Amino acid sequence: MPIPIKIKKTKRAKRVRMTVYGDGRVVVTAPFGFRTSVIDRFVFEKRQWLLRTINHFKRVESKTIKIPAQGGYVKNKNEALRLVQDRIAHFNEIYNFPFKKITIRNQKTRWGSCSAKKNLNFNYKILFLPEVYRDYIIVHELCHLKELNHSRTFWALVQKTFPNYRELRKELKAYEITVV
Repeated sequence: MPIPIKIKKTKRAKRVRMTVYGDGRVVVTAPFGFRTSVIDRFVFEKRQWLLRTINHFKRVESKTIKIPAQGGYVKNKNEALRLVQDRIAHFNEIYNFPFKKITIRNQKTRWGSCSAKKNLNFNYKILFLPEVYRDYIIVHELCHLKELNHSRTFWALVQKTFPNYRELRKELKAYEITVV
């Protein structure tokens, strides 16, 4: 049976990427001007990964958390900031990494990020995740202050706090937070 794939072209995209969501949706994002034949070839070359990922989501129970749209970001931004600041203070007793500022954002596809300027950014929706996943995301971004990549050295830093980081990463992918 063919897999329905939504193609989204945007001027913000710098390259072609494919995302599989917990509910089975597949979205290919590409820069404007990319020919359909190039996108089709990309999907064809990634077909094994695509099938493995879809099967993974079928095996793992999808966890959808619904939050109210009314005031969602504005209403929860400060609480999310307090939570993140508190947990960073806790985990930075282990790592002791300097950083400049913490920002809470309303992002569609990311839980967090770390800039080269040592700024930490987190999605306000982190507030709605179970504690272990919130802490994993916070530690992940904290470790990027030392290693701004996903090298072995980076994962060794994460592993100090979360020896089971591989399972947590997989489980976290099953979470989808929907604004209703």
